[in-house]
Amino acid sequence: MNQRTFAVLEPQSTAAGANGAFLPAEGLRVPPHAPAQSALWRILIVESSTAEAETLARGLRRHGHEVDIVGTGSEALRGYADADLVLLDLELPDLDGLEVCRGIRAAHEIPVIAVTARGSELDRVLGLQAGADDYLVKPYGFRELMARMEAVMRRARPTRPAAATITCGPLRIDAGTREVTLNGEPVETTRKEFDMLYLLASHPDTVIPRKMLMQQVWGDSWSRRTVDTHVSTLRNKIGANWIITIRGVGFRFGQG
Repeated sequence: MNQRTFAVLEPQSTAAGANGAFLPAEGLRVPPHAPAQSALWRILIVESSTAEAETLARGLRRHGHEVDIVGTGSEALRGYADADLVLLDLELPDLDGLEVCRGIRAAHEIPVIAVTARGSELDRVLGLQAGADDYLVKPYGFRELMARMEAVMRRARPTRPAAATITCGPLRIDAGTREVTLNGEPVETTRKEFDMLYLLASHPDTVIPRKMLMQQVWGDSWSRRTVDTHVSTLRNKIGANWIITIRGVGFRFGQG
């Protein structure tokens, strides 16, 4: 296989652009008046270069996604069904990537993004005709990849915005007024405590990885102690059972 240039710009938790803008996935931080939603996907990377695949996987995992890696077209055709999104290199050692794309598309509607060094107009046309939902040419930036993934997933799986008010038994969380009440009594929360609680409550059946929680609520300024301190303080205010620790993974919303 020909030597290729690969430029995944892995996100840095402390890096910001000149105008203060962060990488797209880091931009999922909860702004002061609009709690963000998380999107945790299982992503299959089909890439013959182990080094390239691992670099990309590290960046994706930093944003809370589950990642599987395969190095051949045959493995891709056997393993894509469990994924939410496929990142498909077209230069594979056993099968042409276009044939792999056609095979996936013939059997499933799973989103596929072709990620390849083939950059001519004809290559792009052939990739899209083979069933790819998008086409990204190497070298590329991680921010662009994340933006394209989010766009593809929005089209494939449109989601409704989180409810403005979340009620679970005696606990009520109002995003409009940013107020929390428990058994009808107001609970004073800081901005970060509210954002964290709202994020967890918006996804009651989802375990939010610690890093995803930190990135969405604290953005570029966080530490493990920061999260643990806010969780502890919030539990003291509303009760320990509303925020469940999943050891080694993160947190999920409980039932009080």
